[in-house]
Amino acid sequence: MGALPAPLAANGGGPCRRRWRRARPCRAAATMPECPELHLAGRFINGTCGALVFAGGVERSAVGRGPEVPFRSEAYGISAIARGKELRLTLSALDPAAGPPAQDLVFRFGMSGSFRLCPAAELPRHAHLRFLTRESPPRALCFVDPRRFGSWRLGDAWQPERGPCVVSEYQAFRENVLKNLEDRAFDKPICEVLLNQKYFNGIGNYLRAEILYRLKIPPFEKARTVLEALKEQEQERRKKDPSLTLSKKVKLRQENPDLLELCHSVPMEVIMAEKQLLDPEQPDNYSNFKNWLQCYLVPGMSSLRDRSGRTIWFQGEPGPMAPKGQRPRKAPRKKSPELKAEPEALSPKVTPRAPKQRRRAAAKPSKLEEKEVKEEEEEKEVKEEQEEKEVKEVKAEQAGRPRKGRAGGRRTVSAAPASPEVPQSVRRSRRTSARRGTGAAPAV
Repeated sequence: MGALPAPLAANGGGPCRRRWRRARPCRAAATMPECPELHLAGRFINGTCGALVFAGGVERSAVGRGPEVPFRSEAYGISAIARGKELRLTLSALDPAAGPPAQDLVFRFGMSGSFRLCPAAELPRHAHLRFLTRESPPRALCFVDPRRFGSWRLGDAWQPERGPCVVSEYQAFRENVLKNLEDRAFDKPICEVLLNQKYFNGIGNYLRAEILYRLKIPPFEKARTVLEALKEQEQERRKKDPSLTLSKKVKLRQENPDLLELCHSVPMEVIMAEKQLLDPEQPDNYSNFKNWLQCYLVPGMSSLRDRSGRTIWFQGEPGPMAPKGQRPRKAPRKKSPELKAEPEALSPKVTPRAPKQRRRAAAKPSKLEEKEVKEEEEEKEVKEEQEEKEVKEVKAEQAGRPRKGRAGGRRTVSAAPASPEVPQSVRRSRRTSARRGTGAAPAV
């Protein structure tokens, strides 16, 4: 059973994204579908379904975010093409004369959309649109979207507000950015502008982090400042040597790529990697993708939320337009396994007195303090016993009878004589002095 890799968990702001992180903690190392995922989806459909024959109608779930598909044929094929963050499916009858006209569908993957091919009797959960094969037993090409932010619409038109694709229309993409630098959209930080699909169709959260990290550009630098420098560099390059051949220009750009060139080459690394970073046969295996990442969610990197609530990962200073009131957070570094050292003998440590004692420490005394209090209480009891003994001896002498020893039975409570009576205030002072450790109690 084949399956396109499901998208990775979202790492942005907002309450729904926080719920997503709690529900899927194991997918914290990845993101929503971006340009590479959409192009890999198209490659997967064309490669896996190119030789398959589909039949019947298109099944839709009751909660799918898209219209019913009014297409039915006894034999039809499916092809796909991607552009930026959109994917277009074309359903074509194998016999155009006898079958219905071709039907186009344009998909947006949202936060968790993907395509999977599986047995029709074992449909995955959240399969909102299903295309059944004619074989027996039949299989189904499913559009799976657990979070239901993905959608589809009828027709072949791309969204008009989206600009040229950074992968398949690179030259048009570059010209579209450089000729519109006066647009107010470029007054924002570069990290926020990179998510504007009018100019950077296909770039998403992990791609912008990787691109800015490789060029050491602070994410909250003004976008126009960064991109106007590229325009000037390109004009100077043409003036210096207008006779450069195309192959030499390509070589120079590969050696010293600028931001717009990386917007094309970094997604292509994911798409064209020798070891598939997102393996269609193992959609839950992201080990290769994690190893490819250099900045996004990498331990030791810093992060901030931009003004749209998305998290940007970076290294170094955030830039002059960083949101106020936020401090960069760093991803925790993984602890390397170390051999445990043999326990050493405890030695007393002299530590400076803290300016403020913790409430917890004050409420729960240390073992040393408990020992001192216990010794003071024992000392106090011994002194009280000695005082009682002296009082009894005085009583016995005054009564003219032999003194009772300890074995004489129970102690009887009797009024103390007038002369050796110890005032209550003196007893209190003795107890207080015993607690404070100031020495013996004063003589009466």
